[in-house]
Amino acid sequence: MASSSAHPSFPSRPYGTSLGKLPDRSLGAAFGASTAQQKRDAERMERERERQERERMEREEQNQLSEEHREEIKEAFASPQKKFNLFDLDKDQKIDYHELKVAMKALGFDVPKSEVLSILQTHGSPSTSSPNNQQQPRLLLDFKNFQKVMTQKIQARDPREEVLRAFDLFDEGGKGKINLNDLRRVARELGEGLEEEELMAMIEEFDLDGDGAINREEFMAICL
Repeated sequence: MASSSAHPSFPSRPYGTSLGKLPDRSLGAAFGASTAQQKRDAERMERERERQERERMEREEQNQLSEEHREEIKEAFASPQKKFNLFDLDKDQKIDYHELKVAMKALGFDVPKSEVLSILQTHGSPSTSSPNNQQQPRLLLDFKNFQKVMTQKIQARDPREEVLRAFDLFDEGGKGKINLNDLRRVARELGEGLEEEELMAMIEEFDLDGDGAINREEFMAICL
């Protein structure tokens, strides 16, 4: 005979509680987004650090230049009345290919076309006012980048080359010697009121071979 007592009921599953829920996918998405943002922030900070380091190195390079060299660079860039030729004709503080080539020559760097173009491609920026019939905009170099390029070139230059360049400015006509007439001319151009006796004494002091003039070797011994 079957038992008249009821079977015990199974306990109900706790569907209404949080125990049976699947993991919340939104938490993983939020974590992934946060990680990506942190990565972007880290990359941005690294780029900023690299930029600051480049600027620091550029400042150090420029600080190593003598005041005379800094003024020489500024003069070559901005003063069309001096040096060898006119450049920066529109006075917009930017120079194009031809003006850059002249400016570099004024500073003693007679560089080939390929090097001038390379400088513009690396450090220049496109002109916003190129002629309509020009397929590609002209590349222009501003003063900051011009100064950066010339700072690097001057620091890499052999001191002997600078001395010989100065000698050539004295030696009118390329005689290979600086005579009394050369000293008179340079003193006049510089506005130095030197007496004839003073100029002759300069020649006599540095003229080691007694020929009445200063040759390259003697001039080099004075300057180095």
